[in-house]
Amino acid sequence: MNKFFTSIVVGLLLAFLPSQPLRAQDRFAADSITFVNVLWQTDTLDGFFLRSFHFDQRQLFNSCQYIYVIEIPKDSKAHLAFVSDTVLTLVSDFAKRHQALAAINGSFFNMSTGAPVCYLRIDGKELGENVAGQDTVNRKYYQNAAIRLLPSGHPCFTVPASNRKSEAEIKDKTVMTAGPMLIHRGENVPQHLDRRFVYGRHNRTAIGLKKDGTIVLVVADGRSKGQADGLSLPELTRVMRWIGCCEAANLDGGGSTTMYVKGRGTEGIVNHPSDNGRYDAGGQRRVANAVLVVK
Repeated sequence: MNKFFTSIVVGLLLAFLPSQPLRAQDRFAADSITFVNVLWQTDTLDGFFLRSFHFDQRQLFNSCQYIYVIEIPKDSKAHLAFVSDTVLTLVSDFAKRHQALAAINGSFFNMSTGAPVCYLRIDGKELGENVAGQDTVNRKYYQNAAIRLLPSGHPCFTVPASNRKSEAEIKDKTVMTAGPMLIHRGENVPQHLDRRFVYGRHNRTAIGLKKDGTIVLVVADGRSKGQADGLSLPELTRVMRWIGCCEAANLDGGGSTTMYVKGRGTEGIVNHPSDNGRYDAGGQRRVANAVLVVK
């Protein structure tokens, strides 16, 4: 059994510890077994792995799903970098500009102004703040996961204090806030299931970390009925657990969801971004920031 599937099995076991209600264990047991047993298409690249599978027979969550996973082993020379621009930019252009090996879209932003709506600091420069809602003091739901990059380019995950300005206390030079946090310190983070943002199925982008230090980037296509229905946040959490993550955070999704891998897919786009309303590689949305895999 290779390392990827070993960690999936570990994640599967963690996901079904007795602390969960028995009926919940029964409900998703078949999905977890399916997730483990399918023949994932695996591509070994320069310091990381790209895996994908199209669940096109409604095998997962009684729905069609297309899921893509980048895994960067802890001992790899490849690592993460966060990038941003004042002009909305395609994920593929961010990647090519910075000579990245791979990239996914980053955190949330205002589609009219292009400004981040979550805190963002890159190389010590503050580029965005947590935009206030009706509650001008406390942060919004999608602002409760802070991803800090160590000098090595490895991520650390923090649940910041409720005050939306508390990132000022984080000393790291590079911090991206998004959310919600899905898994923290090995435990699923409870979600507000009354919110459509949570229970609705959409394209999703997530970042995670395994116990052994492997970095995980996940993209799930959506908004393509019969091809890719998209995931709810509880479903995305299960996917991250089954992969083996002990930390995981949701990033911007929907039409922003994009995965780029140099030399693969259609001009580097390996998933099916949906902003053009078609199931192809041509629907990239211009975004404010991105997460890169670099050396």
